[in-house]
Amino acid sequence: MKSFAATDAAVDREWLLVDAEGQPLGRLAVKIADILRGKHKPTFTPNVDTGDFVIVINASKVKLTGNKEQQKVYQRYSGYRGGLKEVTAAAMRERHPDRLIRLAVKGMLPKNNLSRKMFTKLKVYAGEEHPHDAQKPRQVELI
Repeated sequence: MKSFAATDAAVDREWLLVDAEGQPLGRLAVKIADILRGKHKPTFTPNVDTGDFVIVINASKVKLTGNKEQQKVYQRYSGYRGGLKEVTAAAMRERHPDRLIRLAVKGMLPKNNLSRKMFTKLKVYAGEEHPHDAQKPRQVELI
């Protein structure tokens, strides 16, 4: 029996549309990360980007369970003294609702150059409109 290894030229990608309305953030991020990596395909190869493009709509309506809306804190550091910025999930949802999903998915991808390439295939939008109608995305139900 011969083993199979995918190559960049042989990968066929499709565009998938995911509606985040009412779905738990963590569970949604796991499924999106698997699609970006290509783990849902039988041709998955860890060292080749075999994943699909993912368009996420209604990012502002994603569900956070428990008290995460007030207790979950996102941090970033400028590199200077006193430069630690902390933002709660409620404030993040109000200002940049797409970043909630982006940060969750980015944390679930491996930390290497290939995953940075995979992450560029994620398109997140706060509302229902997206500019990718020409790609003919296929609606999928993840959860």
